[in-house]
Amino acid sequence: MHIRWHRAQLSPAVLVYQNGQEQSGEQMLEYRGRTELVRDSISKGGVALLIQHVRASDHGQYWCHFKDGHSSQEAVVELHVIGLGSVPRVHMMGPEDGGIRVLCSAEGWFPKPRVQWSDMMGVKLQSLTESHTQDEDGLFHVEASLVVTDSSLGNVTCSIQNPLSGQEKVSAIFLPEPFFPRMSPWKAALVGTVPVLVLLLTGISYIGWREHEAKEREVKKRKKESQERDQMENEKELALKAKENLKEELEQRKALYRLVWKKALLYPDWRKEQFQPATVTVNQEIFHQNNSDPERKENFKEETHDLSLRDKQGDCNLITLNQQDFTSGKHYWEVDVKDADEWTLGIYENPTDSRELSKDLKNKKFRVLEKKGCEYRALTYYLQNISLQECLLIKKCPQKIVIFLDYEDNDISFYDMTEGTHIFSFTQASFSGSLYPYFNLKPMKLSL
Repeated sequence: MHIRWHRAQLSPAVLVYQNGQEQSGEQMLEYRGRTELVRDSISKGGVALLIQHVRASDHGQYWCHFKDGHSSQEAVVELHVIGLGSVPRVHMMGPEDGGIRVLCSAEGWFPKPRVQWSDMMGVKLQSLTESHTQDEDGLFHVEASLVVTDSSLGNVTCSIQNPLSGQEKVSAIFLPEPFFPRMSPWKAALVGTVPVLVLLLTGISYIGWREHEAKEREVKKRKKESQERDQMENEKELALKAKENLKEELEQRKALYRLVWKKALLYPDWRKEQFQPATVTVNQEIFHQNNSDPERKENFKEETHDLSLRDKQGDCNLITLNQQDFTSGKHYWEVDVKDADEWTLGIYENPTDSRELSKDLKNKKFRVLEKKGCEYRALTYYLQNISLQECLLIKKCPQKIVIFLDYEDNDISFYDMTEGTHIFSFTQASFSGSLYPYFNLKPMKLSL
């Protein structure tokens, strides 16, 4: 297994793990002694990289390349480094342009922070100048200035915010009114005249603006309608493309599954494509006999140490195969067991030297999955010997079970169709006779 974490270039790498240990020969100098692979996550299917003593230069994309034998995959991770710097320092620089110039500075932030001035009422103020510089560690130093001309503001606040985390630090300064320069008489007259001139110009241009605005609305309306049509067409194309991509990905997965379907204990729906459906029907006569016979309601008894199969009505198989038998090929059939608390399901084998289907249970070899209450067991029965293959732990009761029979590979597999999961497989069996499906609404009669 080969694991490689790297940045933009494949080599040198951030970390290389091969032959059960980390390889320091290909590691970048800036990551030596700061990285390690979280080995506890490997057994869970994860290859997590731990970076200690984080630096601003660690910010950015990381590629994870995994290779095991002929299988390999790659993924990209975006690492965001957040640095909260110092509290902003705010102080007055002196009079300027009829007001007071105020400077706000802070350092140690990453990435480049946002600076915002505001007054006591929370109204945002526009910075006059703003500069950002980086030190040797890549951290930002920021300075922003503001000229306050309104002496009634009292306090102004400078806040510095990290754009990734939204965290901010705030400082305020009080500006006394006597510190503001006094306005000259001609400036006061100008302040009174300018609003009147502005009002006159506004009235003159109002009529022309109304006409222009009407034309502008019509142009915007047509443009919006055109954009909406283009957007609908683009969304339709994207939806069709996404559908095609999903279909292509599904076909690729199914093609890969076809290559290894015998080993993959997944996707029973896809597994059906490798098998032929077997046509079976329920034997109604035996079904009613099973439900009416009082002896069918007996529970397991613990009286003797002899394992035997007891049934007065023959094998009481509820399934009739609509063909002679199974002697070759791959076949499957489904059984609905959602309303049954107890059942026995699987196949039995008729001896090779028997020309007719034997009615004697002693001459049949059973390989079945059995349910009694909340217990599930895989059993084999032959010549009055019952062998327990495995006690199965099934959390959710199956509603429908599909049985896959591969005669040439001597394989019988049971799948839960509702959950799409594998239940059990008889893989050590060796078929030599004719095979028949078996289903009973009661477990096999055993005395322990």
